[in-house]
Amino acid sequence: MAKGKDRFVEVYSQGIMNVAKIIVDTETGVNYLLASHDLRVGTGLTVMMDQDGKPVVTPIK
Repeated sequence: MAKGKDRFVEVYSQGIMNVAKIIVDTETGVNYLLASHDLRVGTGLTVMMDQDGKPVVTPIK
């Protein structure tokens, strides 16, 4: 990882109270879904999976 580069980057965001965000690990390319009904109550984070049950991976340049 290049010095000063963020390890995780947000590539998609939807909603204000009912939030869904896609976060990519810049070292592995693995995509995560962060979801919350209300950010004050709690959130959930999970690896995004493709139709074959494998992690969704974004190619890293």
